Amino acid sequence: MTTIPNTTYGASAPPKMETKPAGSMDQSDFLRLMTTQLTTQDPFNPVDNTQMVAQMAQFSQLAGISEMNKSLAGIAEALSPSRLNDAASWIGRSMLVDSEVATPLRDGSYAGEIALPKDADEVTISYIDEKGAVVHSEALGAKDAGTLSFAWDGKAADGSVKATGPLRILVNAHGGGEAISAGTATWTGIAGIQSPANGGATKLVTGLGLLSPDAAIRLS
Repeated sequence: MTTIPNTTYGASAPPKMETKPAGSMDQSDFLRLMTTQLTTQDPFNPVDNTQMVAQMAQFSQLAGISEMNKSLAGIAEALSPSRLNDAASWIGRSMLVDSEVATPLRDGSYAGEIALPKDADEVTISYIDEKGAVVHSEALGAKDAGTLSFAWDGKAADGSVKATGPLRILVNAHGGGEAISAGTATWTGIAGIQSPANGGATKLVTGLGLLSPDAAIRLS
């Protein structure tokens, strides 16, 4: 009968020696070299250790940066799940984003805000479909400078549904005999979140496509 030596129990295997890549040195190696040099140098002709001390300082600084990077990486890893949970809590809500395109919300309405840089004598908002046709238009009259909310239920006067898809918001504003350029933001619904398996940034699944949580001006 052949006996197979027991390599699991009994005598332990010889310790594995840690090796470093050829030509690499760390802070402890420099400290050992400097100590050896100090103990073996000629006391009547000492070696100038200025450069070695300077290199030691650089290694200390690099070591500190390396430890800080490890700490920051740990913090980021710890925060990632909480950020994902925060984004998950946005599902079913709406977010206001900088966009000239409005998508229907859960009740089929369209809504957003325009930013007037100065007072306007007349403001008109038009909702335009993908074919370039105006499906709805509203004259809001004179408005002061600032943020102005707008909304449309997506229906005709008889209550029938008039629009179901994305619409481009066109703002015509005039004041003092000249056109006023107004900024536009629209509300879009959040249907879900997408977190890439490779550790990429979390994205929100919205009516306007995949958006970063940072794109949200406000939540509703």
